[in-house]
Amino acid sequence: MQSLALIENWPVPTAAAAVVRADGTVVGAHGPTGHRFALASVTKPLAAYAVLVAYEEGAVELDEPAGPEGSTVRHLLAHTSGLAFDEHRVMAPAGTRRLYSNAGFEVLGDHIAKATDIPFGEYLRQAVLEPLGMGATSLDGDASPAKDGVSTVDDLVKFAAEVQAPRLLDPRTVADAMSVVHPGLKGVLPGYGHQSPNDWGLGFEIRDSKSPHWTGSSSSPRTFGHFGQAGTFLWVDPDAGAACVALADRAFGPWAVEAWPAFTDAVLAEL
Repeated sequence: MQSLALIENWPVPTAAAAVVRADGTVVGAHGPTGHRFALASVTKPLAAYAVLVAYEEGAVELDEPAGPEGSTVRHLLAHTSGLAFDEHRVMAPAGTRRLYSNAGFEVLGDHIAKATDIPFGEYLRQAVLEPLGMGATSLDGDASPAKDGVSTVDDLVKFAAEVQAPRLLDPRTVADAMSVVHPGLKGVLPGYGHQSPNDWGLGFEIRDSKSPHWTGSSSSPRTFGHFGQAGTFLWVDPDAGAACVALADRAFGPWAVEAWPAFTDAVLAEL
């Protein structure tokens, strides 16, 4: 895909990208797809998938208490627990505001570790990474399930194919994860300001009609995924029947706000 070569124009030291269909066919790739990048918040969809495996295995229930008073596993996955962005401080009652929270995902990781008696990074490896053959991906030691994952484009296309055609989870569970949890809530999309509504599923951000946004103007409202402050993103556009992974090693900033939507539109046009 010629559109993927646009990453060569990004003002970053290193970048790689690929597009994958639901059947695992890599439609195109560009750059060092085996290079390990820090994922930042692109760690969250991986962590969320592990939580959903724990749910299907019966280790946890989505509506069991977790986090602040009134909060559940579902609230934590959907950034509606009321916890602050990066500290374990309650800012709002559960279910009333979309407060994007790294702390919430850290509470979630602790909750799963206690429920399974397995450290969360190891549970992620056993539940998601190993079955999908993602050998270059890791969340080591006491690393945060919100932001400390490391991976490659080659590995993440395997995950992006899985999300489109689930084998590790019941497709109905994944469909729920890509559906809006607590519709209508306002919130801040980091880097893009206040959004009304600020829609999320279970660990995945849902595009809907958000503007501005990190995906393209031609991205369908059903597009879901995540971006990271390390200069990384993964989106799945069900209407296009494909997913795109792009990883770079420069912190998110104005360069990404400018480059990513045009890149996504070029990819979608070529598809």
